[in-house]
Amino acid sequence: MSAPATQRSTAQVSVNSAVHEIEGPPHTNALDFLRGVGLTAAKEGCAEGECGACAIMVARPDADGTTRWTSVNSCLLPAAALDGQEVITAEGLVDGESVHPVQEEMAVRGGSQCGYCTPGFICSMAAEYYRPERADDASAASAAADEDHHCGPNGFDIHSLSGNLCRCTGYRPIRDAAYALGQPEPGDSIAARTQKSAPTSASTDIHRTDTATGEAGRYRRPSTLAEALDILAAEPEVLVVAGATDWGVEVNIKGARAKSMLAIDRLAELRGITRTDEYIELGAAHTLSELERELAGSIPLLGKLIPQFASRLIRNAATIGGNLGTGSPIGDTPPALLALDAQLVLTSATGSRVVELAEYFTGYRQTVRGAGELISAIRIPLPLAPMTSFQKIAKRRFDDISSVAIGYAVTVADGIVTKARIGLGGVAATPLRARATEALLEGAPWTLDTVHGAAETLAAEGTPMDDHRASAKYRTAMLRSSLERFYAEQEAGR
Repeated sequence: MSAPATQRSTAQVSVNSAVHEIEGPPHTNALDFLRGVGLTAAKEGCAEGECGACAIMVARPDADGTTRWTSVNSCLLPAAALDGQEVITAEGLVDGESVHPVQEEMAVRGGSQCGYCTPGFICSMAAEYYRPERADDASAASAAADEDHHCGPNGFDIHSLSGNLCRCTGYRPIRDAAYALGQPEPGDSIAARTQKSAPTSASTDIHRTDTATGEAGRYRRPSTLAEALDILAAEPEVLVVAGATDWGVEVNIKGARAKSMLAIDRLAELRGITRTDEYIELGAAHTLSELERELAGSIPLLGKLIPQFASRLIRNAATIGGNLGTGSPIGDTPPALLALDAQLVLTSATGSRVVELAEYFTGYRQTVRGAGELISAIRIPLPLAPMTSFQKIAKRRFDDISSVAIGYAVTVADGIVTKARIGLGGVAATPLRARATEALLEGAPWTLDTVHGAAETLAAEGTPMDDHRASAKYRTAMLRSSLERFYAEQEAGR
């Protein structure tokens, strides 16, 4: 009996300026690969992307054609996804005999005790250290602090560490270290790297990540959307991955494996933001961090949502299309996008079609997306509602899964509600619109009496259930109070 085909790859990645071949089956994550080549600073703490002990820095393209050092969870990222990329680990920050400024500040200010989480903290801190906007944020540090983007006197956004957890030292000395950092010195080679373009799919031999056929499966990275759609048409069972923040958990915790994986995160056709007179179109493969940065508050409801989505480490990898593609009833983006009347562009080898997001979900993790179709873009119709809010009810404000999520987009003219859209998550088998509540609000005066009446209707929307995150009664209570909270927020802002 012949032995099964050996799973090997000729994919290559630059790690701390040294080129390594990526070997092994396609489900091997970047953390295991790095530790396999002797770079053991990054650790596995949770294997779910919640603790940040595995954080590394990856050179990612910035909107202006330069490079942005981006921290990601290496425990979730397939190693094959790093083909042609440049990575820095905590070991690579050392310059000869000199430690990096981030490492120095963490040491002198007592930011490390047992040290298990420290390399991950250092990589997230270093990515923020090199963030190009930090100098501008430092000059504006005297302005009122934004609760979702609080920057220290040196412009350091402390929320860049939201995905890094410490179990023993406590966060004050870590924060002190972050706020003590200056700006990169002239001659800093890592800072200088940001002024050049980052590796892209166009500069990578796309076939190097196609592993041999065998028991462990296959990983492919097409160079064009057309090529990806042809593969999907021929193999509808292929697993489509982008940031892999959801799939990585399945691999690590549940031992999931895929016979064939199709990576679409670098496809140019699925990236970018397009603005027309009728809508704003978001590329499905744009990460949430990229959307936050590039939209710059131009869609206020998304501006309120994104800082509450998981952690910075997750948002640096997770894509907006991927969050919708899972069909999860507790995803954070659907409630906000439902409130925005969003549409999805579904594309296959035979063409594209546009569907309302409100008609997209058909059952628990089921959608109208057919075999051979990808979510290629999300369209937000214009004009945007002037009154919006995103409420996430969870056990923690950040880095947690919603028990209930509600998106509001309301237009009031001359004291009358002319349009109301309310998106709900976590209260049914699918995300849904609160249509009965919307109908009750539209045409009614925008008053507290109207809101109290509509809140009772909202409490009856959905079919909430008991689980380990919240009881059905609690979810119902949160729905009832959320509309009153939205009203209070809007009135306070007048």
